[in-house]
Amino acid sequence: MHKSKLPVLLSCVGALSISVALRADEGMWTFDNPPVKQLQEKYHFTPTQEWLDHVRLSCVRLNDGGSGSFVSPHGLLLTNHHVARGQLQKNSTAEHDYVKNGFFAATSEEEIKSPDLEVNVLAAMEDITPRVLAALKGAKTPEEEFAKRKTVIADIERESLQKTGLRSDVVTLYQGGEYWLYRYKKYTDVRIVFAPEDQIAFFGGDPDNFTYPRYDLDMALFRVYENGKPIDSKDYLKWNPKGAGDNELVFVPGHPGSTQRLDTVAQLEFERDMIEPNILKLLKNRIAVLKQYSALGAEQERQAASNIFGLENSVKAIEGRYEGLLDKSVMAKKQKDEEEFKAKVMSNPEWRQAYGGAWDAIAEATKKEATRARQQFYHSTDSQLGGIGAQIVDYVAEIKKPDGERLPGYHEAQLDSLRQRLFSRAPIYPGMEIARMTGALELGVAELGPDDPFIKIVLDGRSPKDAATALVSGTKLADAAFRKTLVDGGEAAVAASGDPMIVLQRKLDPLRREAIKWNEDNVESVEQEAGEKLGKARFAAFGKTTYPDATFTLRLSYGQVQGYPMNGTKAPYKTTFFGLFDRANSFDFDGPFYLPSRYKENRDKLDLATPLDFVTTNDIIGGNSGSPVINRNAEVVGLIFDGNIESLVGDFVYDGTANRAVAVHTGGMTEALRKLYGTGRLVQELTGE
Repeated sequence: MHKSKLPVLLSCVGALSISVALRADEGMWTFDNPPVKQLQEKYHFTPTQEWLDHVRLSCVRLNDGGSGSFVSPHGLLLTNHHVARGQLQKNSTAEHDYVKNGFFAATSEEEIKSPDLEVNVLAAMEDITPRVLAALKGAKTPEEEFAKRKTVIADIERESLQKTGLRSDVVTLYQGGEYWLYRYKKYTDVRIVFAPEDQIAFFGGDPDNFTYPRYDLDMALFRVYENGKPIDSKDYLKWNPKGAGDNELVFVPGHPGSTQRLDTVAQLEFERDMIEPNILKLLKNRIAVLKQYSALGAEQERQAASNIFGLENSVKAIEGRYEGLLDKSVMAKKQKDEEEFKAKVMSNPEWRQAYGGAWDAIAEATKKEATRARQQFYHSTDSQLGGIGAQIVDYVAEIKKPDGERLPGYHEAQLDSLRQRLFSRAPIYPGMEIARMTGALELGVAELGPDDPFIKIVLDGRSPKDAATALVSGTKLADAAFRKTLVDGGEAAVAASGDPMIVLQRKLDPLRREAIKWNEDNVESVEQEAGEKLGKARFAAFGKTTYPDATFTLRLSYGQVQGYPMNGTKAPYKTTFFGLFDRANSFDFDGPFYLPSRYKENRDKLDLATPLDFVTTNDIIGGNSGSPVINRNAEVVGLIFDGNIESLVGDFVYDGTANRAVAVHTGGMTEALRKLYGTGRLVQELTGE
């Protein structure tokens, strides 16, 4: 389900070839360069600028890692249950488990405030490539160019924020072939309106995750407020309760997180040989630790459930990525594509001179990265409190520096969002923190040895369990007010603090900064310079006929509702409530296939032929969760929540024969809201009845 990235995470045949026409409905297109030609040729549809602007302003990015859209003129926001899950968890208690039991606000007064959710609407885009490239002139080394690029980007973001008041992010596209300034209208008063029970949102659990046919009502509704009142969302997507039909042209506007389709073969081999195996080892260890903690009791199980959900989802996604990278035909195709591109560059003397060294530079950087890669996985305490402590230590030091010299995340234009997260009043569970930290330190000792500098500092002669217990029990960082006092007190307050978690992070700070500097000098600076050359080479060789890798920025995908060949038969384009009850019955309503009582008790109220989920050929990836599926009229006909198992290698390749996006059907959402949840007010708002 819900494709995760860690750090840039997610089989098919075929791969993206930049030297040939794009396959089928491939592409995550930026709104400044929509696939107009492809849409006209295949579907005889041309989106107008008015259509594109309306869709752009109707869509949102959620900082929990997903997408969404406005679906009423009163700030009602549609996304997935699994995207909303974090906010549901943070508002839950032992007495009120909104993840497990669901939630509905019958009145506006009952809507629950999210403690730390930020919603972004892309208000404007500006190509700033000339300014960035001009600032890099005169740089004699990759390190010098890296510093100049960092400074000019910070300057642009700060100036834009001061001038417009809008969140301002510089976005790198085509590996540095282009730089854009994206300005966002930001909302932080976001309230929960509706969420179904977790069991129907994630029906089938981990066994059905990343598969199809599916039977999930993976939806949730928020409302966005400003100045204490619901916003007047002039741009919103009208609700079409009939939903999508077979072979219908549909679009997915959303925020795909990260893809690596333009990576070099050297980068993909490093991903295959180092990144994926270690991430899987790390995640499986964390799952085992949390399951052991969950076994202690019902409250511990509730506390850990969302973490386990996310980790298990990541494991299944990364295993799919890993299998794709181990597929010799996929890697052979990538090798062939790179050789063809490289030959084209080398055959032109001017291009060879300007861009020809990029591949070797990247290969050399990945070799260096491999020498210290293990530390990035196992220099971790897996502690929320530890992460907060590190942020506080960094924050008070970084804000004293010139903006362009600060660590990533601490630039002037990023501080408001950082402070919102840092001072969140969401609960932190000490028992789970001790368990997580103990598990992470035990794994660190096993992988790096007791003499590793990081391990020695954290343990300080203690066992992993004793160190974790002392640090978590002694810290006051779970108190948001205490965190704010430290930050407001600046470097002096942090330096004087005897809080054990702050003391630890002060000791770790030199190690952390040395690792960041080493990576910047030996990997990031080289790959940025070389990637920029490859981006320019692509434009020189092929023009702007393709799309950039995903960057958790707004993209437009097109495709059609369509089943596909599967296991010697055919997967249908849609599933129904009939299928939901059949699958539950087939497993005797056991385990992940049981149904919430409202479904079993009210089956007769439902039109069981109503579509529940469906699949499309749209090209999506992690981050697209919660994206609307819309038709030619920009009406909502579905809600993306997953990809099928064949799509898991979609970080690297796309194959339209079997790669499918999985969505909830508006017919199924409307049917459930109206007949099972008694949400007449919501249905009226959605449908305009």
